[in-house]
Formats: sequence, C-alpha cells, structure tokens
Amino acid sequence: MLATPAYDVALILDKGQRDTQEDAIAARVFDAAQAGYVVVADGMGGHDAGEVASGLCVSTWRAAFDGLLEDQELSQDALVDVLPLAAMQANAAVASHSEDHGIQLGSTLLGVLLLDRNVFWISIGDSPLYLFRDDKLQQINEDHSMAPVIDAQVADGSLTEAQAKAHPDRNQLTSVIMGAEIPKVDSREVPFELKSSDILVLGSDGLQFLSGTEIEQLMRAHPNAPARDIADALLQALHAKNDPDQDNISIAVVKPALS
Repeated sequence: MLATPAYDVALILDKGQRDTQEDAIAARVFDAAQAGYVVVADGMGGHDAGEVASGLCVSTWRAAFDGLLEDQELSQDALVDVLPLAAMQANAAVASHSEDHGIQLGSTLLGVLLLDRNVFWISIGDSPLYLFRDDKLQQINEDHSMAPVIDAQVADGSLTEAQAKAHPDRNQLTSVIMGAEIPKVDSREVPFELKSSDILVLGSDGLQFLSGTEIEQLMRAHPNAPARDIADALLQALHAKNDPDQDNISIAVVKPALS
C-alpha cells in the first residue's frame, strides 16, 4: 500500500531581471516517515561565485538529511540536532571552496524540517519564512539584515517610510554563511505545530519585492488552492510589477496534505 502524502509542496526558481541565477532551492518529502524538508539559499559573490555558494549550501543540506529521513526509526531529537550541523557543514564547504579558488563567496541559508506536523527551522541571512494562519501572514524567522534596524527608525520617527524603503544599507546582511564565524543563527528548539489550514511560504529576498500586505492578500484569495497554484500566483504577481531591479526569485509553498 502506498503511503499517504505527508505534504503538498511546490517550488519555483526564477532569474527575475538578473543575468544569472544565484539562488538555489530544494525539497524532499518522505511520506512513509511523515517527514520532509525545504531548503533555500541565496548566493553572493557575483557571476559563478554566488551560484556556487548557494549550490554548496543546498547540496550540503541534502547530504545531511536525505539518508537520515529514510530511517523511519530515527528519533525527532536526533534529526533536530542535525540542523546546526548542516549549517556548520555548509559553512565549512564554502570556506574550503573560497580557499581553494582564491575567491570570497557567501550565501544565506533557510532550512525547514517537517516532522509530522512539527516545524523546525534554521535561518542565517535574510531569506524569509512566512506562516499564513487565520487569514494573517507573519514572518516567523529573524531577518539578519539592516532592514529591521532601519524600520525601527521609522517607528521612532527618525526616518520616514519612504526613506527607510530607499535606504542604501537596507539589504546589508548582518549574518551570512561565508566560511568564517556565523554572527547570528535563528534556530528554535521548540517547534510550532502546523495546523491543517496553515500555509508556509519560504523564499529568497527576491520574493520580498512583494510587500507583506500584498503576499497576505494573495494568500487570502487562494486559501484552498494547491501549493503549485499559490506559488505560481506569487510569481505572476512579481512579474506583473515588472521591476527592473527584480532580484532572483525562489519560492516554496508548503501545505499539510489532506488526510
């Protein structure tokens, strides 16, 4: 008898208005174990180097989890312990490549581990993880860029919203995988439980050319749609903006599969 699908997952990768693709994204679902993962990496370093950095992060993540998740007897605690290990291994891989080729490269890393309805994650950088629940969208991972600092200046009145949006340091990262010490890591020991009507959305920062309000409105319009339709609707909304500065786009949409 075939196992009941555990999750409905859709992935999209798009160059946006860039000449090269420096994002990488992957997912795998292990239906028999009621488990799965999604990983997004946004590389930096220019042509070739950014692609290499993101590719190293994703391939290292997959190597860390694929074999383990095929073992249905492995404990949740043992799997969760691999989250920081996967990040450290990705960091080491980037360091090794940088040293071997005499270049500096780096990448964000956002990895989500799904164990039944429990959601764990590790996040380094500014790739967003959203939860859409009860008609509300919330970013649930930390943003390791200057954007939260600049937005706080709007709240205290020292900057206008227009000044904050156009601030030249807005996208400057405060933590990233570059082969050195990682300044900030967002990884929670206690998971949250995915409800049957919840939708998870992961992306590179290219997704954030849509505002949180725009993403929320789109989700409200497609609450019962398959993951692939929601992901495509997000991409089409980005294309409709026709922003000449549109960055590479990675989108992952995850829904609990219907029983």
